[in-house]
Amino acid sequence: MTRMLALAGWILLSFLAATIGGLASPGQWYERVNKPSWNPPNAVFAPVWTVLFILMGVAAWLVWLRRGETGVTLALALFVGQLVLNVLWSWLFFHWHRMDLAFYELLLFWVVILATLVAFWQVRPLAGWLFVPYLVWVTFAGYLNLTLWRLNR
Repeated sequence: MTRMLALAGWILLSFLAATIGGLASPGQWYERVNKPSWNPPNAVFAPVWTVLFILMGVAAWLVWLRRGETGVTLALALFVGQLVLNVLWSWLFFHWHRMDLAFYELLLFWVVILATLVAFWQVRPLAGWLFVPYLVWVTFAGYLNLTLWRLNR
């Protein structure tokens, strides 16, 4: 029972970050932004992020199950750090319309995701694997952010 409550807690923590980031919703500003032809339709983002936040929560839970082992505290601290950076990116980009700062923040965000993936992998390889789609998506998001910034200077 405790294990399932912990799983729910890690997933809820991930979705709490999603909710806080979502308060800086794209809105009409983003509709008016010049976009590349390969920009995904808006309908793609919510399902992709939903899956990614579930995978993140499960990965954190798998690491948490090994609490007391070497590396768990650091791995979970990195996890929380990347959630904070995830939220900050949304606010920089969508709320404050700072594509430039969002891109630079995303570089740090990407490094922290990679560090989390490695730390998770060291504790439990499956947890690291669960972070791979997230790293791939944020890599794509970084390229999109850079492209949007260049198109809308």
